[in-house]
Amino acid sequence: MDKNHRDVMKRIRDLTAQNIAVEKMFVQSTYLNKQGHSQPMYYMNRDGFTLLVVGFTGKKALNFKLKYIEAFNSMENQIRNYGGFQIPNNMSEALQLAANQAKEMEEMRPKALFAEAVQTSKTDILVGQLAKILKQNGIDIGANRLFNWLRENGYLIKQQGMNFNTPTQKAMDLKLFRIKENTIVHSDGHTTINKTPKVTGIGQVFFVNKFLKDDKPVFG
Repeated sequence: MDKNHRDVMKRIRDLTAQNIAVEKMFVQSTYLNKQGHSQPMYYMNRDGFTLLVVGFTGKKALNFKLKYIEAFNSMENQIRNYGGFQIPNNMSEALQLAANQAKEMEEMRPKALFAEAVQTSKTDILVGQLAKILKQNGIDIGANRLFNWLRENGYLIKQQGMNFNTPTQKAMDLKLFRIKENTIVHSDGHTTINKTPKVTGIGQVFFVNKFLKDDKPVFG
């Protein structure tokens, strides 16, 4: 903060003299200066540092205060958006609150596991693999139904032919799939190319949001 050591020491002494609770935030000690003389100093915890800086002026002190206000506002917004803290008034309310919280955590657990699995995935996966992960996390769907949903919603081509079940241009533009091509040599010598759609990391996150939001997809 570019403050003179002597001024900082005086500020700390003034703070500790004003309120006994502040004394716990600062511990007086000594250090040896360049001349080898013992000089007073203070150790402080985070609360003590915050209390000390709030009283300072200058550009660096102002930046600290602005960040402190930003953090406080962020906390307030989180409480407002996701619900404040409930304080039970008696044992009955405490037990009911604990039961409600346990139920909410259990309901959220499949979504949390699924989101974590997708977030940590670093490889492309087959559509059937995505269906299995969804099934394990409470989405009632198999590979065939997932393929059908992807076709009906414009992510895979549904017209019969050589491009059947390959990604649509929309899906490719969104980088939801990659196409794996395999060359197959038939007994008569001719070759064909087999195209397999694989869900990218971006695609996995995209479809996670589709399947886990409140208005879940409806399967035919």
